[in-house]
Amino acid sequence: MKKKILVTGGAGYIGSVATYMLLKEDYEVVVIDNLTTGYQQPLAFFEKKYSKKQFRYYKADIKKSLESVFKKEKNIDAVLHYAASCSVNESVENPPKYFSNNVCGSQNILAAMLKFAVKKIVFSSTSEVYGESKYYPVDEKHSMNPNNPYGLSKRIVEQMIESYGDLMGMRYVIFRYQNVCGASDDGVIGDSKNPSVHLVQNAVRGALGIEPFYLTCPTVNTKDKSPIRDYVNIVDLNRAHIMALKYLDSKGKSTILNLGTGTGNSVLEIVDMVKEITGVGFPVKRGNARKGEPAVKYADIKKAKKVLGWKPERTMRDSVESLVAWYKKHPGGWQK
Repeated sequence: MKKKILVTGGAGYIGSVATYMLLKEDYEVVVIDNLTTGYQQPLAFFEKKYSKKQFRYYKADIKKSLESVFKKEKNIDAVLHYAASCSVNESVENPPKYFSNNVCGSQNILAAMLKFAVKKIVFSSTSEVYGESKYYPVDEKHSMNPNNPYGLSKRIVEQMIESYGDLMGMRYVIFRYQNVCGASDDGVIGDSKNPSVHLVQNAVRGALGIEPFYLTCPTVNTKDKSPIRDYVNIVDLNRAHIMALKYLDSKGKSTILNLGTGTGNSVLEIVDMVKEITGVGFPVKRGNARKGEPAVKYADIKKAKKVLGWKPERTMRDSVESLVAWYKKHPGGWQK
């Protein structure tokens, strides 16, 4: 069995797929989640499928002391830190929640890591730390100007990790994500947020008749008048995290990397693709348009390719097909 990895937020969308992939690769996995936005069902699935020696779960809030978990789970090799509140719109409406969960919660994790000599972390950050793009594709040298509390909270945590790296010997890989889509390749683990904040998920839900689909993007100056975004498959994304663990194991230097596809798809292109794949010409209704949406945004991923040897392997079609498989089995997602 490989090394022991602590996964925060392992009952959520990205964290549960990460846990599934780690277990498949024979890592020993310990999950922390308070189930506020995560779900018990994927954890129960892991407990049934894998032995207690390989998988364990603790219901714990990262805003509170985690020392009891670290004390019980000796010899944690590294932390994959996914746990966070992650809605831009909600962060504007409720900033205290974002600074409490994302900043204070992360400080609790980092403090416990340092006390128990866990010196490796892979952190789930966001392209929102860049703010409005001055150019694209956006590379890691782009200026930092987060324009919402979500992006700011993630940037603060990045700086905390960098500081602990400089002063306390913590080693890290920080990933700045673009838009995440898809489910596990076998369609077993997927997105249960309801309503979802993700375009691809919502379009598939609309095609399958789970709920009406609404366009919430503004009209912008692109070919089809809809915004262009970078949609990265969740398995590709988490594969980068596992590669980062191996990179840190091999004494790789701490680094910050973008994760995306390096290209963009327009919102209407995605909708048309979902219609074509599902064979359903579902109605597309106009909802309230989000404000402050840039016309084009996608990542430069050359650094991730250079440092980790990572590149996306799954197509947008793969992402849509895995979501169709997931939602056909779980039209309402995991149930609370």
